[in-house]
Amino acid sequence: MHGNEPNIISVSHRDVKWGQKVTVISPSNIYGCEIGDACFIGPFVEIQKGVKIGNHTRIQSHTFICELVQIGDNCFIGHGVMFINDKFRRGGPARGDKSLWMSTFIGNGVSIGSNCTILPVKICDDVVVGAGAVVTKDILESGIYAGNPAKKIKNIGL
Repeated sequence: MHGNEPNIISVSHRDVKWGQKVTVISPSNIYGCEIGDACFIGPFVEIQKGVKIGNHTRIQSHTFICELVQIGDNCFIGHGVMFINDKFRRGGPARGDKSLWMSTFIGNGVSIGSNCTILPVKICDDVVVGAGAVVTKDILESGIYAGNPAKKIKNIGL
């Protein structure tokens, strides 16, 4: 290696527990996680170690799913959704202190619109989060949520 050469680390797909009939569009980085049956993962997606994704879940392009996230069955994650596990509780990034990270749980039948930001929260079953919303608190009642911070705007007619 010469002085100005970068240290390039390729990940792509490594140490993944794959379900049956999964479709992944490259390029993507998916490592150390579990992907359920009949899932679809679009291009430019990163799914980090320890993540669990349920059956029949669709993850659109340019989405980032960090460690400590669990997503249920029959979910839809739109384009460019960002999951966050570090709330900067000390005024800045945890800088490798994973004890400061927090987990996120997404229930079954949840749809998250494009360009949402999901902080460490729990979202119950049968929720729709509108495009561009920022989810800062647990969502414990099914319905449609939108805005920054996300608030319930409508019930779902189930």
